[in-house]
Amino acid sequence: MKKLLRNFALSVLATAFGFLYPIAGHAQDSVYELSPAQLQRAMSQFSPNTVITLSPANPAPAQDQSPASRTVYKEDGTKAHLMPLARDVNGKVIPATDFGPLLNHGGPIMQPSVTIYPVFWVPAHLQTGAPTGMTTHYQAVQYYMLGNFLSHGLGSILTQYYQKSPAAFIQNKGGIGKAYLDTSPYPASGCSDPAFPGNCLSDAQIQAEVQKIMKVAGVTGGLDKIFMVFLSSNEGTCLNSKSCTYQFCGYHSYFTLGGKPVIYSNQPYGLTHSCQVAGAPSPNGDPDADTASTAASHELSEAMTDPKLNAWGTAQGNEIGDLCAYKYGPLTWDGGRANQMWNGYYFLVQTEFDNHAGGCYQVGP
Repeated sequence: MKKLLRNFALSVLATAFGFLYPIAGHAQDSVYELSPAQLQRAMSQFSPNTVITLSPANPAPAQDQSPASRTVYKEDGTKAHLMPLARDVNGKVIPATDFGPLLNHGGPIMQPSVTIYPVFWVPAHLQTGAPTGMTTHYQAVQYYMLGNFLSHGLGSILTQYYQKSPAAFIQNKGGIGKAYLDTSPYPASGCSDPAFPGNCLSDAQIQAEVQKIMKVAGVTGGLDKIFMVFLSSNEGTCLNSKSCTYQFCGYHSYFTLGGKPVIYSNQPYGLTHSCQVAGAPSPNGDPDADTASTAASHELSEAMTDPKLNAWGTAQGNEIGDLCAYKYGPLTWDGGRANQMWNGYYFLVQTEFDNHAGGCYQVGP
């Protein structure tokens, strides 16, 4: 509770001293553009010796339900692709059962240059009135990971994946467009997540948030943009309004608006118990944020190689990130706490599947 109250106080100070840019005409929606300069300051104020965590000790539901294929149908009849849990409710690692290769199913890829729109949805409290939070540092870790992913070696792994018509390969180009903080309340619980009773956002509600941000940003859909919605602590989320049929650490999907596909991902708060391997280091001194960053890199890679869920996947229905989920490779940076160092920032993000080499790697061809 003290940490959540401290986070709320920090958010107030952040607003007062320039962490946020108010958006003209949208004050009533409580949507703010985040200041890159202040995110950089938040990123530099913490070290691995400063541990920040808002996640509950054991948020996992009573049982784990894993679909045979990670690509599943949502309530509206469209598809989503789920990121698997790292561990079951007993803390045991869930073993990998698919080792590739990825097959081309004829659908499009994201290209030529991908613009990423991170959206941090952080209301004052949850639907039940319970406290919630997300530090500015958590936001900064996601911002700098996503902003540096493309143009570095891990992103170069994606460049071997292509579409047939019109012929094109993924380009390791792009980055953050703008990042937004939405402090408006969550709508009434739209689903039933047993891990977080009374606090749950359905896919339809996530889609509505994406459309809201698109209007604020003044952008349309397309295969060159992705909207990544990050939820605050203790907020549940499901694919439909009835029940959480499957558990996940994130998913990506798309819907059509104005004749264009809108690519988006749902990024629940970083749950270290279910969505990280035991003993994983935290290069940013923030286990929740580091857990969320590997999930975000997973969803970005999968969305780029399979944005409409008909491009690159295995015979079993897994995608590029699933084959390497929670596999980090050698930790050669930051005293053994990180596997990537991009522009002076350290990250622990999963490897990605290299079809050419037939395995999980940190650097592409």
